[in-house]
Amino acid sequence: MLRLSKLTDYAVVVLIRLSSENACLAGQEADAAVQTTPAIAAATSVPEPTVAKVLKALSVAGLVLSQRGARGGYRLQRPLETISVADVIVAVDGPIALTACVDGGQGGCEVHQCCAVRGRWDLVNDAIRQSLTAITLADMRDAGLPMGLRLPQIATPAFTSAE
Repeated sequence: MLRLSKLTDYAVVVLIRLSSENACLAGQEADAAVQTTPAIAAATSVPEPTVAKVLKALSVAGLVLSQRGARGGYRLQRPLETISVADVIVAVDGPIALTACVDGGQGGCEVHQCCAVRGRWDLVNDAIRQSLTAITLADMRDAGLPMGLRLPQIATPAFTSAE
């Protein structure tokens, strides 16, 4: 069975909680995007030590920024529309690898030399990686909402270099 870790699941919950849209829905101002570990834990029902562990991994991966001080806490480093499910998995669990012999796999295989499917799992692994990369956390956030209640996608202007 292919299954994501609980930490990856919690990381998605925490990141969606940190989104500015979610903060606004909770009655906070848009500028109050910095949230503390205890506040995130209380809002998500994820234990505080687990939230802290997840936020540390997400910070190392560059998905969240930590802010020290009296008004300290965590905030998203980029919008949910630019964070894929694959980004979260890699941040928390490491490279996406179905078996030890695929690109990014950990450890070795005792039948590596005589394996009839050696190198063929890369095809499956790549398909799964591409699928997970195509799904953003904004998609996950909006998935449970009926189409009529979803926020419209706002196109961001493309920047061109001055010639």
